[in-house]
Amino acid sequence: MSAAHIVIKGVNKVFHTEGRELVALRDIDLTIPRGQFTCLLGPSGCGKSTLLNAVAGFALPSSGTVHADGALVSGPGPERGMVFQEYALFPWMTVEQNVAFGLEIKGLSKDAIGARVSALLAMLSLSEFRQRFPKDLSGGMRQRVAIARVLALDSPILLMDEPFGALDALTRRNLQDELLRIWAEVKKTILFVTHSIEEAIYLADRIVVMTYRPGTIKRDLLVELPRERDPASPEFNALKRELGQLVMEEQARHHQAETRAAAVD
Repeated sequence: MSAAHIVIKGVNKVFHTEGRELVALRDIDLTIPRGQFTCLLGPSGCGKSTLLNAVAGFALPSSGTVHADGALVSGPGPERGMVFQEYALFPWMTVEQNVAFGLEIKGLSKDAIGARVSALLAMLSLSEFRQRFPKDLSGGMRQRVAIARVLALDSPILLMDEPFGALDALTRRNLQDELLRIWAEVKKTILFVTHSIEEAIYLADRIVVMTYRPGTIKRDLLVELPRERDPASPEFNALKRELGQLVMEEQARHHQAETRAAAVD
């Protein structure tokens, strides 16, 4: 890994709703090197997705800056590809058409699009489904298509917002392995949001644990377990216990905040 690829400096995010101020992020400083697989981990309400959206350019910080691939983030950009939990596929397009869509917008030739799409469909074991529509696919297959569509644009940064959260355990593990294989091949910088401790340990070079609102960085640690990782190993489970304690502390803060809010209402 080389120079910084994502630089988050002094980021704060405040939402104003119903006359109230909600501080979602406070004083976030994070530098992610090129090629690193980083997971943002924490309970619901800790600002993981808000921070990811700031990097994506969908929700700019109230203060502070985000730089991606050397440029100030002021909105969405082609150097950052986004994979959502909800698949976000066009239902009226086939698998092949969904993957080709961004390449057509870029104005590539028909031959170049065909070659790129075919290569990605093969990489993600989708070739035999190229003429299917999203409604005819399982959740896992739809997510493969969503990943292929983002990879088609060859963005150097891949942002992923709990992309496997809605899948069953077996499909989730299969797609985790697919993602790791692709990451090893194409060397993208990945920023991945999850609330699953095991998923974060299984995937990441680095795990950033966030606090319950306002979201701050509670712990920033490198995962030094060798790949391929065994979730049954003592080392894996020791790290799982350590991270579990950190996350449970924030879950408890969340519960206490909800209890106080209910008492006020």
